[in-house]
Amino acid sequence: MPDVVCLGELLIDFVAVETNLPLAEVPAFRRAPGGAPANVACGVARLGRTAGFIGKIGAEPFGDFLRRTLQDARVDTSRLLSTGNARTTLAFVGVHDDGRKEIFFYRNPGADMLLGPEDIDGDYIAGAACLHFGSISMIDPGPRAATLKAVEIARKAGRLVSFDPNWRPALWPSEERGHLAIRTALGLADVVKVSGEEWRLVTGTDDLAKGAEAILAAGPRLVVASLGEKGCYFHHASGAGRVPGFRVPVVECTGAGDGFVASLLVDLLDHLEGGGRLESLTPKALERLARRANAVGALACTKPGAIPALPTRAEADELPGRRKALSIGGHAFAKARKHGTPG
Repeated sequence: MPDVVCLGELLIDFVAVETNLPLAEVPAFRRAPGGAPANVACGVARLGRTAGFIGKIGAEPFGDFLRRTLQDARVDTSRLLSTGNARTTLAFVGVHDDGRKEIFFYRNPGADMLLGPEDIDGDYIAGAACLHFGSISMIDPGPRAATLKAVEIARKAGRLVSFDPNWRPALWPSEERGHLAIRTALGLADVVKVSGEEWRLVTGTDDLAKGAEAILAAGPRLVVASLGEKGCYFHHASGAGRVPGFRVPVVECTGAGDGFVASLLVDLLDHLEGGGRLESLTPKALERLARRANAVGALACTKPGAIPALPTRAEADELPGRRKALSIGGHAFAKARKHGTPG
């Protein structure tokens, strides 16, 4: 069984070949495999852990391409299903130098929308160490039931459950339904990663400490905010802190957040397998996890495409400035139950 099972959407991103243009003005696009949970699965495999993916693609050339892509990345695709009832979802992506993305989806329906609870293999999930999912699989009835079933199995088996909202408002029938689904998911996860752009939507505040407290109150034990070039912020019962990012030449940021999540999960599993518990993480240990996650996210910005850009563990550890950054440590921490950390 794989160490990490990721569930959700697998699609084709058509990424703008020119940056800083509205989608309507982009002259050409480059095909790239995508879908946040699938990106995380590939990131986990690239970092040396085993990963599997649960989802649904079309029985057509784009679906075939995606299956090969995951297999080439050493992701187990035995639970990736094909259907002749819908085509693989496509997304057209406009990118900007400041990290913003403009995304337009073609899925009416997309094959990922046809995943159902009958497609969930309980033994496969219970045999993994971690289950990771996002909010897109919570939109439609079938995938939502499949996601909730998978999470229930993982929780009953005592597995680590990870959630990344990956908010895409254009896909939701209403923002209110999206908020409700995210609140539901927060209460089911052990680890939550939220991007800086999503922070206010998920927490209702721009303040990192207060927002993290609100998420922890829903049930998770670790909250991490990915803040792009500003690094990240983590919040845990043992402490909270901000960890600076790394300066790299940016080509495209499509897979940065997913690479960040993959690194976080790999290091958390190393900690758990070493006899530790999620509750026993110290601020120093969390800083080390956060620095490697920052490095992986930064390196994912240096090449085009999400999956092709995801680095290995050795590449992340060799990022210039990383070793020096690791020796700094300890200056940005605050007790987790105080709201002194800047937002």
